[in-house]
Amino acid sequence: MSGDILSAVRASSQNLKNAILRSVTVERATRTVKIEVVTDNTFSEADTNSALGAVKPYIPEYFDCIVNVIKLMPDCEMVKHKIEEAISVNFKAIYVTLIEGDVTVEKTTSGFDYTVAVMPFLQVGQDFTEKINAYLSANFCGEFSGECISSQRGVSDINIAEKPDEIEYEIPVRTFAINDFRYLEGTKKQTSAVYLADLNFAAEEVVICGTIEQLNEREYTNKKGVKKTYLSLIISDTTASVHITYFIRQKTYDKIKSLKVGDSIVCTGSNEMYNGSLRYTANIIDYGKFPKNFVPEQRQSKPVPKYYHFVSPQPFSDIEQTDFFTQRIIPECLKNNTFVVFDLETTGLNSSPVSGNMDRIIEIGAYKIVDGQICESFSTFINPQRKLSDEIIKLTGITEEMVSGAPTYEEVMPDFYKFCSGSILVGHNIVGFDYKFVEYYCARLGYILDRNMIDTIPLSQELLFLPNYKLNTVAEKFNITFNHHRAIDDALATAKIFIELIKLKKSLPKTA
Repeated sequence: MSGDILSAVRASSQNLKNAILRSVTVERATRTVKIEVVTDNTFSEADTNSALGAVKPYIPEYFDCIVNVIKLMPDCEMVKHKIEEAISVNFKAIYVTLIEGDVTVEKTTSGFDYTVAVMPFLQVGQDFTEKINAYLSANFCGEFSGECISSQRGVSDINIAEKPDEIEYEIPVRTFAINDFRYLEGTKKQTSAVYLADLNFAAEEVVICGTIEQLNEREYTNKKGVKKTYLSLIISDTTASVHITYFIRQKTYDKIKSLKVGDSIVCTGSNEMYNGSLRYTANIIDYGKFPKNFVPEQRQSKPVPKYYHFVSPQPFSDIEQTDFFTQRIIPECLKNNTFVVFDLETTGLNSSPVSGNMDRIIEIGAYKIVDGQICESFSTFINPQRKLSDEIIKLTGITEEMVSGAPTYEEVMPDFYKFCSGSILVGHNIVGFDYKFVEYYCARLGYILDRNMIDTIPLSQELLFLPNYKLNTVAEKFNITFNHHRAIDDALATAKIFIELIKLKKSLPKTA
């Protein structure tokens, strides 16, 4: 079936002739099939429509179909990482002997050429480059040509301990016992529920419990033109709030109509991906409460990754900064701490998953301050896997082409978590905006950030008298110039502002 769909897509347009099939998702609740394909050529809306028309014969008539086409332009580092990943999967004996420089990648007009230096005593079969090419072709468009060469290193140069595999940790989902369970429309007694803060996984049946904070009855028209009613609810269990959709059945309509804000309910339903976000749909609603005087368990975090995989920090030096430090005394509170100052660009301003449409990060810019000096940078675009609005493109200057070939948040956030490890986080409006995004997307991967952070907005308000405390206004006060609304530039400006503010205060403020 998937082979037929891919063949149809490739045949539908010249610009999609090299396309690969990234995913086919069936969403039963909305009767929608979502097909995502990747191409290495520039494409138009007409190409997308042609692909849609080509795949419709393979989709049941009572299902809607959505085709998303993504242009993926990997760089040499991305391809290199995938080559190393392919070797780790297919040739473990070779993988553990690799060191930096053994894999080299060069971009060509049609794709990429690469070489892999292998220790001479290791046997390499004819399928070595074939398997790597197949792995690359499953992830990227273009042509790949590889060569295996003999490494100049000997057995005595091997240090296997230098490159072990990352250990995979499965963080258990926290649950609590349901109190005062009473049937409303169900027939099965539920005894435990998942913490709403941990509801970051897809599942066909998952039980949640919380107090109704919002409840709205809405109408929709189904495909037969018949008006139907559904409930839009927000419930909270004190760890988080979650948006729930519930389609009312006629036989339980009167019972469900009795629900009101403040009621504590138990929902049994599915948590599925919809337009790139998880959406919870309740199938059964009953009564029940989280425990009295509920104190959530401390959530365990995955350990800090041992290696950077997609984004590595870069050394940073600045002549202006060097002159500054050689002439002035830096407060001891800066010298004795490590700070990561960061800023984000996102697809929008919605920093809460409650609405079911949390916005995505499209760029992270960060700088590390060690002993009072800005010494490292961390910068990357992130593929939001959704279309950027014209407003965001105009505001940030970030285009579809810039993010379409970038790593996803699943690939970036472990590296960012490693970069932040052991540091106090700093940002301009970090508490109200930026931290919410990184906390949410790190937590979805099992990484729990320390809430040890300093916001430069209240710090500026405490120490400065200005007409407003926007980043550019505060920067102007200290004669700091920068390219506003780009994360890496905003982060550097914020880092310099932070140092100036601490010089004025001569001590660190309380962390949030």
